[in-house]
Amino acid sequence: MPPIGSAFPVLLGLTGEGCKIPGPDNGAPGAARFEAQDVACIRGERPVFSGVSFSLEPGGALALVGANGAGKSSLLRILAGLLGRAGGTLRWDGAPLDDDWPAHRSRLHYVGHLDAVKPTLTATETLDGWAHLRGRARAEAGALAALGIEDLADVPGRYLSAGQRRRLALARLLATPAPLWLLDEPTVTLDAEATARVAAMIARHRSDGGMAVVATHGELALEGARRLDLDRHAIAADALLAGDETGAGPEPEHEAW
Repeated sequence: MPPIGSAFPVLLGLTGEGCKIPGPDNGAPGAARFEAQDVACIRGERPVFSGVSFSLEPGGALALVGANGAGKSSLLRILAGLLGRAGGTLRWDGAPLDDDWPAHRSRLHYVGHLDAVKPTLTATETLDGWAHLRGRARAEAGALAALGIEDLADVPGRYLSAGQRRRLALARLLATPAPLWLLDEPTVTLDAEATARVAAMIARHRSDGGMAVVATHGELALEGARRLDLDRHAIAADALLAGDETGAGPEPEHEAW
């Protein structure tokens, strides 16, 4: 299994022909099911959650809720292949993800708490860089306009406000297609107008057959989304440590992600 650093080079600031994410179409939406069964998580030696199960079909959305520290970010990282899990299974269209993590990474977009906006690149260059990593010459037209920042196309990242950087990070969801969006509190630093734009983006993505798993504290409207309360899956400190701690899934090279 290749290291995660090779699958997500942009998080390390790398570019180049050898850094492209594999896949001929890099994950255009299709009729597949994304499933988790009895997934458990340990961070360090601290059990976080167990027994997490869900099933998403095309057009579906899952809202992750819970108190700070409940494991919303950890679950998203597990689903993206950025963090090993302590138990359970993950499947795409019936096939275990452990059989082919590179294929899974090619069909998802993950937006975490960090915006991954390089200060010297313009907004257009940033999106084209993401598209290049997906095997495309440039980003899809209209990605910046969808977030209301088309006027900032030629502005380097160092001059963008926190909200503008967040909009740019979210614009990469539209730069290249991917059926699965994994979003960690995507509206942090956004105003009401931008939050409405993100909600509309997710709705359109779902109407086109895409899926979304979103960690949120309730500020984002996700019509018809299922709700997964991770507070209900918290476990006592000795419950999981007494069992098998063998992590499943890829082993991250850079825990700071």
